[in-house]
Amino acid sequence: MSRTFTRRITVAAAATAFAVSLTACGSGNDEPVDKASDGGASTHTVTTVMGDVKVAHAPKRVVVLDTDSLDSAVTLGITPVGATTVVDKAPFSTYLPEDKLQGIEPVGLIAEPNLEAIAALKPDLILSSKVRDEKNYKALSEIAPTVFSDTTGPTWRKNFGLHADALGKADEAKKVVADYDAHVNRLTEALGGAEAAKKTKVGFVRFVEGADTRLYLNDTFVGSIFTDLKVGRPANQDTTGFSLDVSPEQIDKADADVIFYSTYGDPKKAKETGTTGGPLWKNLAAVKKGMTFKVDDNLWMLGIGYTGAGQVLDAMEKSYSSATR
Repeated sequence: MSRTFTRRITVAAAATAFAVSLTACGSGNDEPVDKASDGGASTHTVTTVMGDVKVAHAPKRVVVLDTDSLDSAVTLGITPVGATTVVDKAPFSTYLPEDKLQGIEPVGLIAEPNLEAIAALKPDLILSSKVRDEKNYKALSEIAPTVFSDTTGPTWRKNFGLHADALGKADEAKKVVADYDAHVNRLTEALGGAEAAKKTKVGFVRFVEGADTRLYLNDTFVGSIFTDLKVGRPANQDTTGFSLDVSPEQIDKADADVIFYSTYGDPKKAKETGTTGGPLWKNLAAVKKGMTFKVDDNLWMLGIGYTGAGQVLDAMEKSYSSATR
């Protein structure tokens, strides 16, 4: 087994550059500018999966209805006025800086937003996705300009560009992408180069309370990061789709050179305790060579954005470095 894995990604600039012309008072030669209905702020048009949407050039009161748009906003220096949570009374995102989440009002659950709570916040922009809130689009659009991506997860880089456009943060977005590319290069050098990455099969296992254990495939946030890294993947996981679900008796299907794993819920009820203590798990190549790493489920599952992805990369580097000392 190769003892080194790395990542090489070529991320196209995620943000869409745009310019808004400002009209000088009394000048007949200036080009016209769209005006938002709330006080005359200049607007720009954002192309979305639901059609073109006019958005204030620099929205001040933003409501986000999923974890990826929350990551985008915070990454770009904006604290939303409202956000949904995964479950009732849950924190917004434990991996994001706590001071950047102060003052955010809960507005229901992901895919089940509280429209009255959103309206009460008087937002000037709402961010979500078609896959989460298509049924609410009309109602949300009547509250404020609403910008939807198509879906979440593996499209997080594209979604970030859309969010940056809507938030009026194109320049800041370019820097975020550049910093991420630099992070990639540092990790590549630290882990020994791209050739080793191709030869190392990396997998991700998630133990889930109340469900089968999941081996994550390429059409997921985690899978997209592995793809960006250009690491090898076990053949049964190197495919489109969300996950390959297995029972404890099938955990041999998780075999890989390197395994990252997390647990949602109680470890015993999620079958993590019994599975990782059993002979099939102990016989996996990664286990035998000390290359299995338990990671933060909240980050790896909900950290869908540049801040989250950067922390995932940090966790991978830290885990691998500790195993190869």
